[in-house]
Amino acid sequence: MGPESPAEPTTRIGVAIDIPEPWGARLTDRRAQAGDPQAAYVPAHVTLLGPTEVESSALPAIERHLEKVAAAQQPFTIHLRGTGTFRPVTEVVFVTLAVGISECELLAEAITSADDIDRDSRFPYHPHVTVAQDVPPEQLDAVFEDLAGFSAKFHVTSFTLFSHGGEGPWRPRRDFPLGV
Repeated sequence: MGPESPAEPTTRIGVAIDIPEPWGARLTDRRAQAGDPQAAYVPAHVTLLGPTEVESSALPAIERHLEKVAAAQQPFTIHLRGTGTFRPVTEVVFVTLAVGISECELLAEAITSADDIDRDSRFPYHPHVTVAQDVPPEQLDAVFEDLAGFSAKFHVTSFTLFSHGGEGPWRPRRDFPLGV
């Protein structure tokens, strides 16, 4: 028997729509106040593809795929309004999308259609902005109440491919303009 070939190096990626200022900082700060350690590493966003391991050599093909996905979607509006929760399934409180759900669902579906992307399908895709996760129940309740009246409306003109090396914050790799 010969030596086994080394495993292909992998990269953890994610694709998201950033929440613009001043709302992004407000939501990230509230997440930090709840004691959620992810607030230090993950700014407020709408996930299109959650953390996914891919072969590093596939990144150029994935970026070409994301270019095509972005080009096929025209810019659209997101209106964030109020809060929701995934409890009791997971200990998560989020800000809901009142407008922009369908566009996010279509983008997420198109993104995961790439051969090189294997989406975690434990949970169905539901566009949202996480504002508290895995914190004590009283903190989840407080964030749910504090942001119940939250409202923000903004125009989405791109999404971003992020990567994570295992430590520190997620790093933006590249923006993909919509409709271009």
